[in-house]
Amino acid sequence: MRKAQRRLMITLAAGVVLVGAAALAMTAMRDAMVFFYSPAMVADNPPQAGQRVRVGGLVLDGSVERPARGGANFTITDGAGEIRIAYGGSLPDLFREGQGIVAEGAFSPEGQFTADTVLAKHDESYMPPEVAAALRESGMWHEETGDHSGYTGANGYGDAETEQPS
Repeated sequence: MRKAQRRLMITLAAGVVLVGAAALAMTAMRDAMVFFYSPAMVADNPPQAGQRVRVGGLVLDGSVERPARGGANFTITDGAGEIRIAYGGSLPDLFREGQGIVAEGAFSPEGQFTADTVLAKHDESYMPPEVAAALRESGMWHEETGDHSGYTGANGYGDAETEQPS
């Protein structure tokens, strides 16, 4: 084999290895991504059953139930849709009705959302943009104060904490 042919074969082999590594990395990243949905987005186009997603909104007044077995069942809303959530863990200290939250989990084939993580944060400046936009559209959000008390009776503290898709 000539020197030029050998160099070409090595270059092609390295290219195949790089393409394979890139494909594996993209597959791993796709599996690790968790998409965010507002209640209105779920109503319009629900995610696939079993797909890990984050949902966020305000905890609807009067919707929190605490079963004897522990955890909580509650409903979140963005003014345009609602999602009923079942959660078996301990809720964050800042969780309450009227509070902005983000829950991570999956929908069952029957449409029940089961969360394995619930996040709440005491910070007016951080709310998922999709939820804030839906709250503005429904008239539940007051831009100048960040207060959504007109709907929920909340004191304006405690919007959701979430992360960007990883």
